[in-house]
Amino acid sequence: MCTVVIDVAELATDGSRGSRLLAVRDEDPQRAWDSLGEWWPERYPGVTGIRDRRAGGAWLAADQSSRRLAVLLNRADVLDLPEDQVLTRGTLALESVAGRSPVAPLRMHGFNLLEVGPDAARVLSWDGESLTETPVPTGVHMIAHDGLDDPATARIARWLPEFRAHAARSDDWDAEWIELLAASAALDPTDDAAIIRDNRPHGYPTQSLLYCLAAVGHSGLDVRQTTLPTPAHWSRADD
Repeated sequence: MCTVVIDVAELATDGSRGSRLLAVRDEDPQRAWDSLGEWWPERYPGVTGIRDRRAGGAWLAADQSSRRLAVLLNRADVLDLPEDQVLTRGTLALESVAGRSPVAPLRMHGFNLLEVGPDAARVLSWDGESLTETPVPTGVHMIAHDGLDDPATARIARWLPEFRAHAARSDDWDAEWIELLAASAALDPTDDAAIIRDNRPHGYPTQSLLYCLAAVGHSGLDVRQTTLPTPAHWSRADD
């Protein structure tokens, strides 16, 4: 139940593109995790990410040397396997930035995996039966637990026009997008259109815990994390 906003730039004169993104993480506050860091030095040297302690994987991972970033979002599936045979999705972002994207069939529950490189971005979606690829076109887009820019997702229908009106092209794009995120928090966190969310009334234990801002391009890769002081709630300390 996470949310990502991404702006893929137009082709530059040097042939490069570049992307800027905002990723909000929803997770059970009782599930232990570690802030952005190099938690996998032996298997994924140089990779930074936000680590899930229970499974040892990552929700978001980034590799400065290859200029790759990946974010994992859960989605519904029709996987027909006993739970003791299901593999964790936590390796997906780490393997992705190492240059190894998932290949079907997968013994995993459903996901959207956003892969961002210096020249392009795409979403790989697994529903338990098939793995599909959706290139992310130039411009501002949103992805959550369904398809890219899916108008049936209430928060996308509500906030995508706002983010498109504030495309991440200026030097202070991050401040503008944080202001939009703060504005979205005027909604009750249980509102289906909220980005800062409390999903418990919808049958899930997850709440918004943090957000990351990232810029990916040939000139480098930058990721910054901000943790919400209280799960599912914005406060002036976040501004």
